[in-house]
Amino acid sequence: MEDSAKILVIDDEESIRFTFESFLSEVGHSVSVARDYEEAVEKVGAEEFDLIFVDIILGGKTGIDVIRAVRGRNINSPVVMITGAPHVDTASEALRLGAFDYIPKPVTQETLLRVTKLALRHKALHDEKEKYRSNLDAIFRSVKEGIITVDRDLKVVEMNEAAGNICGMSREDVLGRSFDDLSAACGGRCLIALKETIETRKPVEVRRIECRRSKCVATICASPLCDYQGTFSGAVIVIRDETRLADLERDLGERRSFHSLIGRSRKMQNVYSLLEALADVQTTVLVTGESGTGKELAAEAIHYRGERSGGPLVKVNCSALSENLLESELFGHVKGSFTGAISDKVGRFQKAHGGSIFLDEIGDISHGIQLRLLRVLQEMEFERVGDSTPVRVDVRVIAATNRDLPARIAGGQFREDLYYRLKVVEVNMPPLRERKEDIPPLVEHFLKKFNKKLKKEIAGVSADVEKIFFEYSWPGNIRELEHALEHAFILCRQNILAVDHLPENLKMFSPAASAPVQGSDLEERLRIANALERTAGNKARAARLLGMDRKTLYRKMSKYGVFEEG
Repeated sequence: MEDSAKILVIDDEESIRFTFESFLSEVGHSVSVARDYEEAVEKVGAEEFDLIFVDIILGGKTGIDVIRAVRGRNINSPVVMITGAPHVDTASEALRLGAFDYIPKPVTQETLLRVTKLALRHKALHDEKEKYRSNLDAIFRSVKEGIITVDRDLKVVEMNEAAGNICGMSREDVLGRSFDDLSAACGGRCLIALKETIETRKPVEVRRIECRRSKCVATICASPLCDYQGTFSGAVIVIRDETRLADLERDLGERRSFHSLIGRSRKMQNVYSLLEALADVQTTVLVTGESGTGKELAAEAIHYRGERSGGPLVKVNCSALSENLLESELFGHVKGSFTGAISDKVGRFQKAHGGSIFLDEIGDISHGIQLRLLRVLQEMEFERVGDSTPVRVDVRVIAATNRDLPARIAGGQFREDLYYRLKVVEVNMPPLRERKEDIPPLVEHFLKKFNKKLKKEIAGVSADVEKIFFEYSWPGNIRELEHALEHAFILCRQNILAVDHLPENLKMFSPAASAPVQGSDLEERLRIANALERTAGNKARAARLLGMDRKTLYRKMSKYGVFEEG
């Protein structure tokens, strides 16, 4: 016998009502009957039914009127029409309004029970779907993280209340709109992440960005949306509001990161403060430091944390091009201006209009380019190669170099007036050897990155690897650390990176040969650094973990230079 269902039969013929009630009751269903529209509406309003049968003609009303009444009350019971003479228009109207099916008279027991079974199965599936949807809606509403989903064309499909609060937008204002339009006022980093995810169909995470619309600091993670069959349909972006944490870290001088820069040493805290101050000041900035210290990340932080973040950030590696190619790349050219100029070309300065241009390795440019660049900085205009018409631009210039520019000025290789034009404010990125307390958070960051990239579950590095990392001088700085860890990841077949997995130069490195701190002192310094890392910098908890009081911990931190400016 089938599971019992509550069924309503609406028909003005008593014989039909009796027949339906008899057939359906025999298989265990609970049947109610109504002889006209008014009685049907009254019963539908008083109790819930799993299935409704209704005659197409009900005195002065019709079965379609009943369907309208049922749907008007948001009742999800399937409705099956009974008709003596089915008409195409009537049937199509009934189906358009949501009727499940229609059956012609005379109705046989077999037909009635078959249609009943199909309709109840349809309702069960619909109810199950609604239950899952309700659960998802509840989760969607309750999570503190903002969630926005978009289709493949970047049109907003859904947004929860938390996203509205974080982004300063209402759900009604954004549904169906292009994310391109919505991101114009907030800096565009979410849009960049979503576009990359849709293009690559891979997750993208951006830490600690500042939304210019709501003034909040958030970490965003964009991921592709695929169904159970793997069909790609769009992307979802999860937004975690970290404003209070960022404010607290800034107030305490213990920020672990700033934009994509990572580190909580005193030197990096000073860099963060300077970058934050520069973000909305439209001045030229010179970023200096050794190769691999994160100069490009500093330039990105200045751009994306400032009021130009909605505009483009155009990057140029000045050392990678010859003088002629660099001139064309920076300023553009007109067709026929030189051999190979088969069409007009828009230069990087023009492409950066309204945004920023990052000139990397600025110390390697020729005297001719230096002179042209000086004019751009002074007047914000230039001519394309082969053209005498000036082009005006509104661009913020951020330059970077690992060269000693004062020494190059002394040697006649760099213009002094250009140097001072570029160096309105200088941001010096410290080498890794001067901020070794940042190695643990950097290692943690790269572990997460490579676990995701290489689909592994490596938990950490061995104590011997830690010793090498702390005592090695890192001439290639953070880039060398990143490459060393990626090399180790590729070779590792366990859950801990060991010395044997490191590149040859690190495997052959002997800490005792160059370490300023030896033996038990080195071990104790590593223990303190690890304890502080495990407790997220909480010195009271770290002291308890190490079995010492806080005064002793502070004294030893000072002795070993842990979290102090080196």
